[in-house]
Amino acid sequence: MAITVRRVGGYFVGLLGLAALLFALYTMAVLKWSYSSGERAGFMQKLSHKGFVCKTWEGELQLVAMPGSMPEKFLFSVRDEAVAARINASMGKRVALTYAQHIGVPTSCFGETDYFVTDVKELSN
Repeated sequence: MAITVRRVGGYFVGLLGLAALLFALYTMAVLKWSYSSGERAGFMQKLSHKGFVCKTWEGELQLVAMPGSMPEKFLFSVRDEAVAARINASMGKRVALTYAQHIGVPTSCFGETDYFVTDVKELSN
């Protein structure tokens, strides 16, 4: 039984196809189910559209600190353009961000952080 170059090439293409399918299924699963979710409140510091190939919205929320303590920053990503526009409109204001944490996202094309903001509410001071 001789193995031909054509047969080896077919196996290789099939193996690459299977790897691509498994990668796509893993990515969909990681983005569909969240590890945790919640809300964080603070002042909007920054929101920028970053990336060379994959443009993502990356933001920074300064959490309200207790007097005398160091302020903490919450770094997040936004996948929805409408939510990004609402966050941009609330720059410098006190807001509450609703987020979902997705651990294990395989590439930064979906966002640079594990925290994906899904909603924003402006809070009165």
